[in-house]
Amino acid sequence: MSRRYFLWWGYLELEGTASKLRGDPLEQGQNILFGMGNPLLDICAIVDKDFLCKYGLKTNDQILADEKHKGLFDELVSKFKVEYRAGGSTQNSVKVAQWMIQQPHKVATFFGCIGKDKFGDILKEKAEEAHVDAHYYEQSEQPTGTCAACITGDNRSLVANLAAANCYRREKHLDLKENWQLVEKAKVYYIAEAATFAREQGFETEDIKEIAKKAQRLPKVNKKRQRIIVFTQGKDDTIVATADNVTAYPVLDIKQDDIVDTNGAGDAFVGGFLSQLLYDQPLEECIRGGHYAANVIIRHSGCTFPETPDFH
Repeated sequence: MSRRYFLWWGYLELEGTASKLRGDPLEQGQNILFGMGNPLLDICAIVDKDFLCKYGLKTNDQILADEKHKGLFDELVSKFKVEYRAGGSTQNSVKVAQWMIQQPHKVATFFGCIGKDKFGDILKEKAEEAHVDAHYYEQSEQPTGTCAACITGDNRSLVANLAAANCYRREKHLDLKENWQLVEKAKVYYIAEAATFAREQGFETEDIKEIAKKAQRLPKVNKKRQRIIVFTQGKDDTIVATADNVTAYPVLDIKQDDIVDTNGAGDAFVGGFLSQLLYDQPLEECIRGGHYAANVIIRHSGCTFPETPDFH
């Protein structure tokens, strides 16, 4: 069995036997990175203040859609010029990892749930354009999850409707032989969880280094591999805890005027980190890849990037 890596809850756990990833992704082929999460179709448009007022939106905010936002997404598409992007935290991360690697295409596999509708069709197209091998569970109970990015000047109001993203059925998708084979083929797995880890664990501290230490020391089934904790803090240092020490890695400097949009920076860090992990690079190089990817993404609107990376 090859070495496999699992990254979730903001920390990295190494599992498997002592054998390493051999060579680089160019030799490993497709589907060696596996991501699973809530897929969303990002719908971005420059809107007017009347549109914000109609749906009770603030100029710079992030909310979950409720009943009063029911018609927002269709009206956004019909009234304004929109751009579509494959989104959702985990999907963004594997998309960035694929961008960092470039070739071969479909290094990254993604599982999630969408609806059998026009937005689902568009999401499949956008995942294909990002060269991610997306295998969606498609159902008819809920529409495809969407995130409206309503842009006014330098501000953006984000409205997310998870919808189908909450309808994933393991027994109808993950457990299917052809899908489980893709899971088994992967060497690195990433699943994002949106929860406050320290509070859930009852750590009773807000000191990020102490939280990292406590998380690193949590009980672990496979004692053959040490746990590595990675916490990002936006513009502040990235904190990494191993069994031996806790290290702070400064992020890349950037002028305030060069920052366009910080949404997606965390997802981009994960993608950059994973891309170097696939190359079996040292931890420091994985962190550097994460910082590079995040630095690129915050210079663009949404989780977007130039055609090719300039990472050496």
